[in-house]
Amino acid sequence: MEDLFTVLCYFTVPAILTLSWIKYRGIEYVTIHYRWVFVCLFLLPISVMYDGFMYLRNRVVFHLSSAPKQHDERVKSVQRQVREWNTSGRKNRMCTARPGWATMSFRQGLYKSTMTNIEVNLIDILEVDTEIQIVRVEPLATMGQVTACLNPLGWTLPILPELDDLTVGGLIMGVGIETSSHIHGLVQHCCLSYELVTADGSVVTCSKDENPDLFYAVPWSHGTLGFLVSAEMCIVPAKKYVRLEYTPMTTQHDLVQALNDTEINAKSQFVEALVYSRSTSVLMRGTMTDEVENSKINSIGHYWKPWFFKHVESYLKTGPGVEYIPLRHYYHRHTRSIFWMLGDIIPFGNNPLFRLLFGWMVPPKVSLLKLTMGETVKRMYEKYQMIQDMLVPMKDLGQSLDYFDEHLNMYPLWLCPFKLFNQPGLVHPRTGRDEMFVDIGAYGTPKNKDFSTVPSTRSLEDFVIKTNGFQMLYADSYLSMAQFRTMFDHSLYDKMRKELNCEKAFPEIYDKVNRRARN
Repeated sequence: MEDLFTVLCYFTVPAILTLSWIKYRGIEYVTIHYRWVFVCLFLLPISVMYDGFMYLRNRVVFHLSSAPKQHDERVKSVQRQVREWNTSGRKNRMCTARPGWATMSFRQGLYKSTMTNIEVNLIDILEVDTEIQIVRVEPLATMGQVTACLNPLGWTLPILPELDDLTVGGLIMGVGIETSSHIHGLVQHCCLSYELVTADGSVVTCSKDENPDLFYAVPWSHGTLGFLVSAEMCIVPAKKYVRLEYTPMTTQHDLVQALNDTEINAKSQFVEALVYSRSTSVLMRGTMTDEVENSKINSIGHYWKPWFFKHVESYLKTGPGVEYIPLRHYYHRHTRSIFWMLGDIIPFGNNPLFRLLFGWMVPPKVSLLKLTMGETVKRMYEKYQMIQDMLVPMKDLGQSLDYFDEHLNMYPLWLCPFKLFNQPGLVHPRTGRDEMFVDIGAYGTPKNKDFSTVPSTRSLEDFVIKTNGFQMLYADSYLSMAQFRTMFDHSLYDKMRKELNCEKAFPEIYDKVNRRARN
């Protein structure tokens, strides 16, 4: 009993003292200046417990083969809810009941409060077939689940985005990209079929050969054609390590030239760059391998290791280098620091002592950060921060980097080249042929003295439209409806909306993603 009392005191006394201090200083003051106190003492432990629970649950469910058996019942539940909506008078349009704070977007959908919420509780990996090289997954299965399941079997997705909590459904209905995208395209291009519950409660399967118009219309549609209930994706053989080559660049011209060298890049399975200033950057090219030099193995995913973007930056001083990184560590290299955004929340998070003592709890769940984000913090982020991914043609990379530097002056920037295939749907090249694009990821606080969130974002959107590029729609979008339809080709989408009787059942994409639809 004495031991139990000691343990309880160990956890409760600091919590009581912390809450008293917060009350004394004022919640708003602490929220702005000392958010790390709340994150470190509360959100990090809760995140660890949640991840542990989900890990155990996923292993039990998958290994008992209960997920496939439960899937049909869960789909029937979605169908039943949709049919009840149809018989009850169709008063409000439908959307998923998943709360806005549970998504990876830093915004929450206001539209959910005015629509009929449908429970879509589909979170499992259903099947792995190495003979025909496919994995079948439910929409809320995460990238962390997928790697934990596939990698030990010697397989992986051709494109596996880097943050653990990204979901299959979000990457299909929104967008998914990774450093192998310069070969394989976007996540949608690795999908073989989709299973959806449509507006009348029917289950429809679509692929390139079966209902092809629906198959090509689903990506980027944000749940406005039906409820995604499963996806079949191709898998490829995996190896144990990624041989990663770091090449520091001292001019923008050298970086642009290197990323445009399709012949050299085609020899690498992974390509990305981090840009640290107008002139400095580090280009990374990687290839999976089982043969390693033991002295160069770097398990970057261990909690005591430096944050990846800081590790990469060190090559600007040391010069070119080569490392061998365990595959799963490579896939989730940006997870621990949420790229570099965790530094704004826990300023000392990359300190060696903090990493050694508390790094095993990092990162906090993005969903919990959103759930506990008060109005003060929201206003602060709106005023001082920008979180955007803009997809521009590779030929326009130089002028795009100039624009980001002149109008935003925010670093690091993430560059991820990808092949955009000339396929029907909302997003395809205007040239009528396959084309190389690049994702410019900007996450943080612009240092341009003239930065103002709304006009600066609108100006950036105008620039991207002029390049025939695209905006990732998880972020704040200030596009008008006309601009939105200019950026995204709605011809096939509109056709499928009409054929599937979606008008009264689901909102249009714009009504879910524009800034006014989110708080």
